Amino acid sequence: MKNIIADGALLTPSKVVCIGRNYVDHIKELNNEIPEQAVIFVKPNSAICDEIFTDKVETIHYEAELSFMISNNKISAVGIGLDLTKRALQTKLKAKGLPWERAKSFDKSAVFSEFVHFDGDLEKLSLQLFINEKLVQQANFDLMIYKPQQIVNEVASFMSFSDGDVLMTGTPKGVGEIARNDHFIGKVFYDDKLLIEKKWTVN
Repeated sequence: MKNIIADGALLTPSKVVCIGRNYVDHIKELNNEIPEQAVIFVKPNSAICDEIFTDKVETIHYEAELSFMISNNKISAVGIGLDLTKRALQTKLKAKGLPWERAKSFDKSAVFSEFVHFDGDLEKLSLQLFINEKLVQQANFDLMIYKPQQIVNEVASFMSFSDGDVLMTGTPKGVGEIARNDHFIGKVFYDDKLLIEKKWTVN
């Protein structure tokens, strides 16, 4: 079983709950339709990883996301998540009306920083992703179609969160391909205060 570090402790999520199409500009860059309700899918525990890996066959895209740990059905910690996606495969599956698991839920497709305890104002959180020192993605509360607590409530209406499960809240515009030796830096801010900084080098 794969673990995540939260405030120095190892936790084992049973699953990662992901939200698709939660930022209008990202929806437009992939030529998708704005959904009538939250698009929800799940990555298994086996998808969790703390490193970024390329694939020998498929091109992998990064999607940086504000991510939250859930305890007692409430947001308890915040972290940086990368929803890695086999984009060409996902496009083929969508065109045929098939599920996305092969493109979204493969091993090592949910990459996370350490999580830190959070009980503040969700509206003050923001995320930045830099690749090779270039700012490529920015996410914040205002840009989200569905807000974090709204998503928690929606998911809980049909599926239970286990303590330690992770919620990924969707990605803003700026997604793209990963390449071996790319340098990623993810940052989470609370107002202007840096809460988390995580560095990765793509394997």
